[in-house]
Amino acid sequence: MASKNIFHGFSKETIAFYQGLRQDNSKRWFEENRKIYDQYVMEPARDFVAALGERLRQIAPQVHADPRVNQSIFRINRDTRFTHDKSPYKTHLGLWLWEGPQPRMENSGFYFHLEPPTLMLGIGLYIFPDPMLYEYRATVMHPKHGAELVRAIKRVQERGYDVGEQRYKKTPRGFDPNHKHAELLLYNGLWAGLETKVPKEFYSAALVDYCFEHYRRLLPLHKWLLAFTLRATAAAE
Repeated sequence: MASKNIFHGFSKETIAFYQGLRQDNSKRWFEENRKIYDQYVMEPARDFVAALGERLRQIAPQVHADPRVNQSIFRINRDTRFTHDKSPYKTHLGLWLWEGPQPRMENSGFYFHLEPPTLMLGIGLYIFPDPMLYEYRATVMHPKHGAELVRAIKRVQERGYDVGEQRYKKTPRGFDPNHKHAELLLYNGLWAGLETKVPKEFYSAALVDYCFEHYRRLLPLHKWLLAFTLRATAAAE
């Protein structure tokens, strides 16, 4: 059993839990396997958040790593109020360590998404809050900050990461569709990352180093988003 704040890796039981949940996404199955969830998902996830947060402070000094549900650990229960899919549980483990002055999901951060047989790692701000979206668009058009964003995106793309994502088809009203950065106006969030098969490091303490190295390589875009968020917050005060 993992010791407090010491991460020893996840296990085959972690993978098996999510494989079983995908096959039988029911309250009955979950309650029958709750002890497995607590021991092989939640316990190592808490230790991983603590260990990764400590490591990330080398490159993101103000990162929030809070190993509680609805903080750095996403809850497993799905919100089924507005969907036809009434499956009660998420079939993935989501972890989120964020940096910035806004509420937790309104900052750029470091995301970890286990959904066997794949692992996704990424950084960014998935959806800009409405008050921040106009500021983002204005920043894209800014001669200095817009150019910095283009360079940051190019750097992470050259390192092999995907950048996303465009959610609009037309340039927003009031902005020049012929501007050299107009393509970036089609985004309402900005992220970068990769999806891969669950690596061997998943089963040991080496997972911290594995994730840290990817996050370090993605840092140019995170730093741009952090600076943008700080400016947008100051402008709103």
